[in-house]
Amino acid sequence: MLEAVDTDLWLTEGPVVDFHGFPYPTRSIIVRLPDGKLWVWSPVALTPELKAETDALGPVGHLVSPNKIHHLYLTEWHAAYPEAKLWGPASTIRKRSDLPFEPALEDVPPEDWQGVFEQAWFRGSFFMDEIAFVHRPTRTAIFADLSEHFSDDFLKRYWKGWKGFLAKPWGIVVGKGFAPLEWRLSFTNRKPARAAFEKVAATHPDRIIMAHGEWVKTGGEAFLRQAFAWLIR
Repeated sequence: MLEAVDTDLWLTEGPVVDFHGFPYPTRSIIVRLPDGKLWVWSPVALTPELKAETDALGPVGHLVSPNKIHHLYLTEWHAAYPEAKLWGPASTIRKRSDLPFEPALEDVPPEDWQGVFEQAWFRGSFFMDEIAFVHRPTRTAIFADLSEHFSDDFLKRYWKGWKGFLAKPWGIVVGKGFAPLEWRLSFTNRKPARAAFEKVAATHPDRIIMAHGEWVKTGGEAFLRQAFAWLIR
């Protein structure tokens, strides 16, 4: 169930979930930090198999929500790993006031993972913000909804009829990898988002992993400028 991507970096595919009538695949990333603790980004459904594989890697130390949409499975992971710290931007913390979060994530990584991750706070939208991460040792950039990259096979299977017809002009397909149209349009102040993009680009990522769609195994810098063309042009 866990796929080894690189040294101390794994991903796992979760179930397809419904988001306002649109089926979305889900994906989580697990990183083992230098202290041996596991950093779990955007947790997916915690099955017994996934829990056993996760436990074999080490103790879960951090559960990370990158934006206010990616919180669905935090409750079950927190119940399974009550000693793990919960992290997210202020928007997630407000939405999930039932959970005991650490101070809100912004542009500066907390001491718990300084030097391992770069992080960039994409804000300036009235709809949603997101914390993007770059795993420095493997040059892997990590996005939740800032880049969606659906294959034709996925769209034919899950986005039938008019839904699939919309995907290409929205730019959330392989070959573009844009953020959803409504989110792009909601950036009334693009300056802080552009600064966040440049912060990610400055790390020269080679691999891009997103929560939804086909992840990019190499050529990440070119993909990054393609996926954020709407923001930086």
